[in-house]
Amino acid sequence: MEIAPGAFHLHRYLGIEAQRALVDQCRALVDGAVPAYVPVVRGGGRMHVRMLCLGRHWNGKTYSYEQTRTDFDGLPAPPLPENLRALANAIAASTAMTLDADLCILNYYEAEGRMGLHQDKDESERSLAAGLPVVSISLGDTAKFLFGGVRRRDPVDALLLESGDAFVFGGPSRLRYHGVTRIVAGTAPHELDLEGRFNLTFRQYDL
Repeated sequence: MEIAPGAFHLHRYLGIEAQRALVDQCRALVDGAVPAYVPVVRGGGRMHVRMLCLGRHWNGKTYSYEQTRTDFDGLPAPPLPENLRALANAIAASTAMTLDADLCILNYYEAEGRMGLHQDKDESERSLAAGLPVVSISLGDTAKFLFGGVRRRDPVDALLLESGDAFVFGGPSRLRYHGVTRIVAGTAPHELDLEGRFNLTFRQYDL
């Protein structure tokens, strides 16, 4: 369903078996040799998620991408697995948009997790100017998702992102504000054996 020009909510895009495989992969990644952590952002605030960046690391203190986690432990960003890259590209293609994903931000939300209203605008100027889409995949508990306009004061719509949903925004919607106000605990499919929510957001840093 196209909810705005260039913005698509793909309800239950992934079946339960595909979700379960991705949850297992996400668990292994966030607890791997380069583990997920809670970022401290510019100004000293702590985010309300555990984050792991794949392909390139997003530095919450400089709001820029880098190869190593200089804001935390100096470890290199793990590579983006090929199966995740291919999945993101296929989801974008299903909305008639083109993506060659080279980075993913994997967030884990506990019951109290949230993400303030923000723009995804730290990719290259060329990528942003081309409107290359962001592809998001939700796994686990339902999230109350906010999707606004290109100005912070623009009206905001709220929708529920459920496990297996994909959300794509690019073109004229690429710089729309968005965020997560709350997690609806206990709504994950029981087959996933998961408390909380994994969210994977894919981008293409440059052309």
